[in-house]
Amino acid sequence: MNQTLFQFFHWYYSTEGNLWNHAADQAERLASLGVTQVWLPPAYKSALGTAEPGYAVYDLYDLGEFDQKGTVRTKFGTKAEYLDCIKKMQASGIKVLADIVLNHKHGGDEKETITIRRVNPDNRKEFIAGDETIECFTKFVFPGRKGQYSQFVWDQHSFTGVQLEDGGIGMVLNEWSNGQWDEMLEEELGNFDFLMGNDIEYRNPAVREELKQWGKWYVETTGVDGFRLDALKHISPAFYPEWLYYLNQQFRKNFFCIGEYWQNNINALVNYLNVTAGVIQLFDVPLHYNFHLASNNRQDYDIRRLFDNTLVKARPELAITFVDNHDTQPLQSLESTVDYWFKPLAYAVILLREQGIPCVFYPAVYEAKYTDNKNGQDIYIEMNKITDIEEMMRVRARLAYGTQRDYFDHEHIAGWTREGKQGEPASGCAVLISNGPGGEKKMSLGKAHAGQQFRAVCGGRGETVQLNEEGEGLFFVNEMTAAVWINVDAINL
Repeated sequence: MNQTLFQFFHWYYSTEGNLWNHAADQAERLASLGVTQVWLPPAYKSALGTAEPGYAVYDLYDLGEFDQKGTVRTKFGTKAEYLDCIKKMQASGIKVLADIVLNHKHGGDEKETITIRRVNPDNRKEFIAGDETIECFTKFVFPGRKGQYSQFVWDQHSFTGVQLEDGGIGMVLNEWSNGQWDEMLEEELGNFDFLMGNDIEYRNPAVREELKQWGKWYVETTGVDGFRLDALKHISPAFYPEWLYYLNQQFRKNFFCIGEYWQNNINALVNYLNVTAGVIQLFDVPLHYNFHLASNNRQDYDIRRLFDNTLVKARPELAITFVDNHDTQPLQSLESTVDYWFKPLAYAVILLREQGIPCVFYPAVYEAKYTDNKNGQDIYIEMNKITDIEEMMRVRARLAYGTQRDYFDHEHIAGWTREGKQGEPASGCAVLISNGPGGEKKMSLGKAHAGQQFRAVCGGRGETVQLNEEGEGLFFVNEMTAAVWINVDAINL
């Protein structure tokens, strides 16, 4: 069965705390659409309570169980609701991926006297002042949890850098840093070890051991099937392979693992895959940016370039393809939303082609409406459901198999076919996308389909295409849309 991921949240999801229940209620529907894995948001307590999705990590062991940061539940619900959601997903045949955020912590409980060196935020290797002694919230004792599950205390020896009260960045001088950031693969900003908050120090073996024990506790407690790893660009590439090896050995299984290495540079992604021996699959960020560029440039974009410099082209077996996610939403720091008109084309590409594992974003199926403030002005955003998205997902699950033939030979109209599964004559499909005028293209599904008839289930075409004795047919697409053609015998299956 084709794998399909589903990101079941967006950044601005309601703070009412009902996401876990909502996801549990939708498990059977998602399974009927062919979803095989669901990616749930961070489940642990945020330093901002219910006001933030969980990326401002406070307590990794508090899954909505303890009264901390002004709340028992997290933004998405309680621990009991989270565990129930996981069980209902798994009962529907859907595996659950936990969002793992181990780059930083926020909301320390106590101040410590620490020594720092201020760095140039645009070149973190450059110190802009001498050693400085300050008071900083670097001690985490989690008073609401009172040592339950773990008695580990995070302190200044656990962190490489800190966000200063004036907005600056300070390198923490301790026995592990020795005046140096941890070594990263990235040279962006000199060294991109520090991202935000209190940056976790992975050169401290006690920290690595605590996070291994937490990972073991998390899997035992929740029963999750895999992980989505946040902020890989800012974490030593040596850590996660070590962490995953430990968990794989503990549970005698290979956890499915995908990671966010946010870089629009195929060489950087391939380098990370090589250094980590391919144990983590990566989101295809360059493909997303190609979608974004194509949607903005409309007919000025050559559709034949869609896969240039992408992970799905360079390392398809390790590529997770996506159109948008919570970071690319309007008003976010990485805002790069694919324009609405192009989304059906982009989803046809990630869902109906052989290469890569697609990840469908929550608003594509459930839409999203929210208001946020930017530069003192309230801005209302609507992200509408994507036309034909559910039909495309069903075609992927049932029909989009077998040999792929590509027809990327025109600057505005591209297509491909899937020959289908052997022994299932109604399987297979033909797809055309256009970022310009409508048109037609002769494409083949192979001699096994000779004489069969195909109709469009997406794209607004009403005619029937009759394949010739070679399994070839003339397929059509409307202006600036995607057309998905399937065997007439499969329409009512």
